[in-house]
Amino acid sequence: MASSLFKTLIRSANSPSTARNLSLVRVQVGNHTAKWMQDTSKKSPMELINEVPPIKVEGRIVACEGDSNPALGHPIEFICLDLSEPAICKYCGLRYVQDHHH
Repeated sequence: MASSLFKTLIRSANSPSTARNLSLVRVQVGNHTAKWMQDTSKKSPMELINEVPPIKVEGRIVACEGDSNPALGHPIEFICLDLSEPAICKYCGLRYVQDHHH
């Protein structure tokens, strides 16, 4: 599906009838989305991220990058953990909580 979508985009960039080809891309994307939405066995990204338990951190501030691999992560976000409930990264949804050793 992705390769056919890519080929359609390349053709539309080189074609004089760009509007017609872009509507074709919208139809293909719409069909793909509808097919994905029908499969109820798959979990949404938010359901998957909510299955990850809050990450315990010793300090008051955590730097979230989303992933140890920079190509798979997001910009660094520094998150303050002063509140009692878990703090949530605005990019990836990971939750962090301060680990008290008292």
